[in-house]
Amino acid sequence: MAATATAGKAFAAEHDHDHMNMDHMNMAHDHNSTRNDKLIAAASDCVLKANICLQHCLVLLGQGDTEMAACAKSSSQVAAVCTALQQLASAESKHLPQFAKVAMEICKECEEECKKTEKHPECKACKEACTACYEECKKIAA
Repeated sequence: MAATATAGKAFAAEHDHDHMNMDHMNMAHDHNSTRNDKLIAAASDCVLKANICLQHCLVLLGQGDTEMAACAKSSSQVAAVCTALQQLASAESKHLPQFAKVAMEICKECEEECKKTEKHPECKACKEACTACYEECKKIAA
């Protein structure tokens, strides 16, 4: 461990900064930042819940339950758009307000589709995550 710390300090010395002594976890949020942490969290949760829903739908589709096809399609799309939404929000992209508008539409469609299959806990959780993400997008959408 000492060798690693020494090597890290030597590398940092060469690059005029010392990451070994920086406390990244407790750094204060930049007051000039426009990063939307609530949107990032909502998008992240939406991706997680949509992927779980999608996998559940695929299992049921494999068992012949074709009722789940539309839910699988919408959860797949919401996972894709919310992944991008999360990345754009994290990057404080100037395109985030316009992208949030598109994400709202896809989240709303998925929410409506998951309402039809919410007897499944995975679909209900996806619907709720889509609702939350929609609401966060609505606050910034152009």
